[in-house]
Amino acid sequence: MNDVIEMSSPSFLESPAGRAWRRLKARVPAMVGLVMIICLVVLAVFAPEIAPYDVIKQNYLLVRKAPSGAHWFGTDEVGRDILTRVIWGARASLSAGVISVGIAISIGVPLGLIAGYRGGFIDALISRFTDAMLACPFLILAIALAAFLGPSLGNAMIAIGITATPLFVRLTRGQTLAIRNEDYIEAARAVGNPVWRIALRHILPNVLPALLVQATLTIATAIIAEASLSFLGLGQQPPLPSWGSMLNVAQRFLGNAPWMAIWPGLAIFVSVISFNLLGDGLRDALDPRSR
Repeated sequence: MNDVIEMSSPSFLESPAGRAWRRLKARVPAMVGLVMIICLVVLAVFAPEIAPYDVIKQNYLLVRKAPSGAHWFGTDEVGRDILTRVIWGARASLSAGVISVGIAISIGVPLGLIAGYRGGFIDALISRFTDAMLACPFLILAIALAAFLGPSLGNAMIAIGITATPLFVRLTRGQTLAIRNEDYIEAARAVGNPVWRIALRHILPNVLPALLVQATLTIATAIIAEASLSFLGLGQQPPLPSWGSMLNVAQRFLGNAPWMAIWPGLAIFVSVISFNLLGDGLRDALDPRSR
């Protein structure tokens, strides 16, 4: 309740965050994406309470049954309810998206700040390593790392996070280079602020809007990457569901049980398009030149 009051207070509405929130609310596609993301998060968090059936219990009397009143999305090859497994699969996909991007930010942002602010040999070393990683296709590198670490959801998150790190290194470095010679940075340096304080208190807050937009868009990429790794058997392991692993099983039954592929595929589509819509809206809302 207090959060609602604060967001509606005049001081918040006139702040930069308040103006950005007003611009974001004016963009219908972004708000649609935000609502869809909230719904997916609720499904993932409360999956045990929302899911109508046991997620791993098999029933061979209900093998590949078409959608019906009892099983809205139908059943899979061993009689498990697909709606239940799609709901539980949201946990794996959203967790992979958020945690892998968190790993990328925690590694990439400090490296980008160091490279952009210090310059010289350190900048050249970090930049060349970043360029080398960016030269490899994102998904190919994620598959190679996941295969090296071993098949599991946790290792898939680490592989995706490491693969996405160069995106945040390059973005943070570029933003830091753009503002490190601004007057307020020179003033902070002149009064004796240490380097770490200038980076954390003066540079990082000005980089955060761009990082927020990039993080939102990268979560969508990470969800696709996790689904791809699970499809190849390198992500979530059976019997726990993942949208990618559900598609892997469904490909063998496309002719007589297409619903097994439709629903997890639709879940991936909805989640990715929602994060992309929100990311595009944030990009416009956080742009200081936006009207």
